Amino acid sequence: MSAFVIVVGHGPDLEAPDGAASLLRTLGAEVRTLDLWDDASALFDGDGVRARAVVIEAGERPDLAVAALRVIRKTAELTETPALVALAPRQVARVEPSSGFDDFIVMPCTPSELYARIRQLEWRRSEFATEERLKVGKLVVDRAAHEVLVDGRAITLTAKEFALLAFLSQNRGRVYSRESLLARVWGPRYEGGPRTVDIHVRRLRMKLGDAFPLETLRGAGYKLQAPGGPAPDEATVKKGASRGDTG
Repeated sequence: MSAFVIVVGHGPDLEAPDGAASLLRTLGAEVRTLDLWDDASALFDGDGVRARAVVIEAGERPDLAVAALRVIRKTAELTETPALVALAPRQVARVEPSSGFDDFIVMPCTPSELYARIRQLEWRRSEFATEERLKVGKLVVDRAAHEVLVDGRAITLTAKEFALLAFLSQNRGRVYSRESLLARVWGPRYEGGPRTVDIHVRRLRMKLGDAFPLETLRGAGYKLQAPGGPAPDEATVKKGASRGDTG
């Protein structure tokens, strides 16, 4: 599969020696450029290609970068691609957390710094599962160390919260009823009822927030979204959390 970085900016400046595209190419990265407001779908010229990240050169206009990102996100292949805004030093304070960008970088910069930030964004969005470690988006479950991290921050869980999270993470995309989860996580000798599962799910949602993409399927049970799956319906999640996940 061919993977490339998309650099978006003002046409005449896209190939500037100190621009993002030129910097990344010095390190051997494949780069495709896109003028502001052009159709990004034209960059995907065949099967087996994907974008590693989107870099939008804002310069002195971070407001234009935010608008450009909204347009980029309308391209099906780029709805979940990590995005970085490159801007002038005095514009840093104007980057809002709600802008939609995953990170920013101040220009001019070195090629290695820009590439390192892109690699970090890829890591945050990556998914993997080994016998000892599971990564679900920005959530990492280390079964060997009995540790849970969200964006590198340690989250304290009880033994059963950890066991439930590890089981659901290992079995992403599969639906499990409360009774099934009770038997697999708590064991056949546990004498409590399925309400216990609801309580632990609610606690995990409170502690992990949107890093825990669990869907409540009314009348069926719970399913942790598989990679690339749609995010759980926010209203359903909030309703389940407030009512004890009795859906």
